[in-house]
Amino acid sequence: MMWAAIICGLVFYKLIKRFFYDDDILDVEGSDHSSALFSVADRVQKLYGGNVYVGLRIPDADTSSRQSIDIVLVKKEEVVVISVKNYSGILTVNGDGTWACEKTSSHKVERHPDPVAEARKQASILESYLEQRGVALPEGYISCKVVLPNPKLCTIAASSLPSEVVTHDEWVQMKPGPKNMFSGWVKNPFRAGKKDMQESIQQNLNFVLSTAPIWDRLVLIYLASFNASKSDFFTNKINCLACRLELKANKYVLGEFLEFKGKQEDLQALSQIRRSKVERITVQKTSMFGLAPSRLQVLYALRDYRTEGASEAEWKEVTVRSSTEIIFQLENSSKVRKFKLSSVISLTLSA
Repeated sequence: MMWAAIICGLVFYKLIKRFFYDDDILDVEGSDHSSALFSVADRVQKLYGGNVYVGLRIPDADTSSRQSIDIVLVKKEEVVVISVKNYSGILTVNGDGTWACEKTSSHKVERHPDPVAEARKQASILESYLEQRGVALPEGYISCKVVLPNPKLCTIAASSLPSEVVTHDEWVQMKPGPKNMFSGWVKNPFRAGKKDMQESIQQNLNFVLSTAPIWDRLVLIYLASFNASKSDFFTNKINCLACRLELKANKYVLGEFLEFKGKQEDLQALSQIRRSKVERITVQKTSMFGLAPSRLQVLYALRDYRTEGASEAEWKEVTVRSSTEIIFQLENSSKVRKFKLSSVISLTLSA
């Protein structure tokens, strides 16, 4: 009886993993950074209010390329470019400003360009872009910060880090302040003490940032862990292994949507989903008796350049096989990855 329960549980686990989740999701390069980025953005907005813009791709006139900017926080008091570095290990800062992170397990050293210099450059590029689009910020209103949110990062001589760097300890100690004001925390790294931005400038600024180029955003759900110890397999503690399956929070991936892949019939049904016409898709899964569905409902919102978001009437729907895949190029990478549509929650497309 015990072995029958074990076998049934393992079979159920394999089915769930096979049809709902993609092994590639677990080790997508850059997905941990993207998830950390959205986590930081969410907390920044809860702490300070204002408007938060994530995953921008700002044109750089000097290089004729686009500069990735993790987060931009817009408040009446100031504009802050926030670079999120989800580093882990033991951090040391070299004399030339570059950073080195030594992994505690493998002792492998990863070297990174000066994040503060990068953030300052991003702030400068953003300021130039805003000026080109008719938004001239008052002098000193734009600044930058580098946030280190990973608790697995040990910083040597943290006190010697540039003032723009927010360590993990500082990050977790931040407290929300009164509404429409920055936190009163004595070491608040974001407070700048500047005069409020003129309302008309702020409105124009928010409009420009809301229409600025961004990375496409893929939201995935994945099987995080199998919460059964080895001893469970040899005791009567296990009745149904499937009840022990755990799901973690959604995983975010930034990059560029390229195409769908699958059966010709499904590709024909999805042919209306083009960047110029559609701004967002969501995937709904329906199943009977907990079995994996063979078909998926894909809802897509038509792009409306006149208003923000899509009303209920602007959503359309198609049904495709669960084996259909999304081809996605990862942010700042030449790598192209495939994701099963059954593992996708939503996809937001840049205009």
